[in-house]
Amino acid sequence: MSTQVTDATWQSEVQEGLTLMDFWAPWCGPCRMLGPVLEEIEEEMDNKVKIVKLNIDDNQMTASQFGIMSIPTMVLFKDGQPVEKLTGYHPKDVLVDYLETKLA
Repeated sequence: MSTQVTDATWQSEVQEGLTLMDFWAPWCGPCRMLGPVLEEIEEEMDNKVKIVKLNIDDNQMTASQFGIMSIPTMVLFKDGQPVEKLTGYHPKDVLVDYLETKLA
């Protein structure tokens, strides 16, 4: 299961390697569709990519810091630095291909 992060904890979770942070909210339909997809990807990619989730309703400071205007939005971090932002629902195969190119 993906790690839940908060305004206070997210930075320590993205410090090493490749981490995808999913900005979501419980009321967001596409976010609920994306959740299980991200969990499958994390499991199948055998810890090459860490996936963390941040509930924007409870953690508005971080969402604001990254300019999150719509959800779901995912921010890819490499060794603690934000690299890219993906907005909207993406199918599993598209996300796997995207992440594999970032690992290369």
